[in-house]
Amino acid sequence: MPRTPTPQQGADSPQRYWSGTLGHAGQRSAQILLVLILAAVTVYGLLQITLVVIPVLLALILAAAIAPFVNWLRRKGWPSALATGVSFLLLLAAFGGLITGIIFAIRSEWSSLVDQAVEGFNELYRLLKDSPIPMDSDTIENARDAAIGFATSSTAGSGALAGIGAATNFVTGFLLMAVVLFYFLKDGDKIWAFFLRWFHGERLEKARLSGARAMEVLGGYVRGTAIVAAVDSICIGAALFILQVPLALPLSVIIFVGSFIPLVGATAAGVLAALIALVANGPLVALIVVIVIIAVNQLEGNFLQPVVMGRTLSIHALVILLALTAGTILAGIVGAILSVPIAAVSWAIIKVWTGEDDGDPDDVAELPESEDSEAADAASGAAGTRSGDAGAGEGKA
Repeated sequence: MPRTPTPQQGADSPQRYWSGTLGHAGQRSAQILLVLILAAVTVYGLLQITLVVIPVLLALILAAAIAPFVNWLRRKGWPSALATGVSFLLLLAAFGGLITGIIFAIRSEWSSLVDQAVEGFNELYRLLKDSPIPMDSDTIENARDAAIGFATSSTAGSGALAGIGAATNFVTGFLLMAVVLFYFLKDGDKIWAFFLRWFHGERLEKARLSGARAMEVLGGYVRGTAIVAAVDSICIGAALFILQVPLALPLSVIIFVGSFIPLVGATAAGVLAALIALVANGPLVALIVVIVIIAVNQLEGNFLQPVVMGRTLSIHALVILLALTAGTILAGIVGAILSVPIAAVSWAIIKVWTGEDDGDPDDVAELPESEDSEAADAASGAAGTRSGDAGAGEGKA
């Protein structure tokens, strides 16, 4: 006697449509779409509060960069509060002075930079047009007009420079970043412990390792990039001064800032310097500037970055380029600067959760420990001992 199919086994059962290869592919596609929608909503929400997000990200990056110095002072016997306060004031003074100097150095010469760059581009265009190299004049002129339009717009001179200050409102963003940075340095371990409360067992270990790797990557990236940017700025700037290229100081500052944008930043700043040298000093000096820029880039790529950054930026150049593009579209210059360290941190975390990186989180840098961290660790150890004794007592009973 034939069996009557149950509702679950019927022809119109939902399980029937989700079974098989196509059904499983549909389920995975729906899950991917939901994740993408969630990510898009999250990014959109964060973009609405950039005045909060960008200072917090900058504070986290700076805290990761200065954390080894804070812990070094504490190991030397400095009181925790004094080590944190001194490190905070030194970092705040250095960062604030650097940003202020950059803004004033570029803003005061911005119109001259634009005029010289436009004239240099026109001079280069005339030289290439008279050469036997075939060129599409319309395309080049359209690109020139677009670049000139951006450089002479109201947002290029003021908005872009304000973006270097990490927010559309420089003062508010800087003050917020300073407050958040202070608490990261003072209570970094307690803040991180708060976010780890929902993890247990193996997931807790992976979360701890993810945080440690993130701080290692952020700190190493900032310190390494700052060293590379300083070397690029000093070497190319010295060549510009020796060759008596006009606007050498603001060009050196632009090269320093551009070096924080991998692949394209320093190169674009070098092109600007070469264009100005072409107008003011002629083709020979411009060619020498180009040679110096190429030599410095080779020194940076083959020696400086492998030595000072090590495995910090162990992601493919294509990923860096895509991250730069996405960051620039979403948040302009600030997005371009922050996109690469965020991509590097994301990749480090992915490697931890996929099992590719299963190292010991105690071997890498972390946020500075707060004053009562040792007491908290002791209390945690005592609680674990009491728990073990209680379990042993129950076993005997």
